[in-house]
Amino acid sequence: MVYKEIIIAMCRSGILGFGGGPSVIPLIRYEAVTKFKWLDNDEFGEILAIANTLPGPIATKMAAYLGYRQKGILGAIVSVLAHILPTCLAMVILISFINVVSHSAVITSMVSAVIPVIAVMLGLMAYEFAEKAIKGLGIYVGVALTLICLFLLQYISIHPAIVVLIFLTYGAFHFNLKDRIFHKKERGM
Repeated sequence: MVYKEIIIAMCRSGILGFGGGPSVIPLIRYEAVTKFKWLDNDEFGEILAIANTLPGPIATKMAAYLGYRQKGILGAIVSVLAHILPTCLAMVILISFINVVSHSAVITSMVSAVIPVIAVMLGLMAYEFAEKAIKGLGIYVGVALTLICLFLLQYISIHPAIVVLIFLTYGAFHFNLKDRIFHKKERGM
């Protein structure tokens, strides 16, 4: 009976959870705390906090813990499989369907119609990021950092992850550096 409950709870949360791990947590909480009463709210919060500190997808960690708590290692395996298999099967079926209809003129024109929309959305997102950067850094620093970024990516061909890491490191020290410069100017006056 417990395996059936685990499978039902994890299939429901896996199928209905849309948008990634954090959006699935309320569904898992409903199944574990409200529906099947495997834990109380406080214990669920503690388990969630611990799961957040560990690497990997939060939903599968929660599924594994709940299965393990109910039926040990086999329960954890059943719980994780029940949580991820329905989505995996749906993806395989949808990809197969897309491969079958991908040569259709209707599908090709639908995809062609979506490409400009995606380009506009990406452009809008880039504009909003640039606007926030200029607001936080100032126009001169914002433009200078953009040019440095383009130079590093296009001319030196540094991997984008390294460029992001460089700018994150700079961002961590930017306001401290800005305060020091501002205080030096105040003391000099």
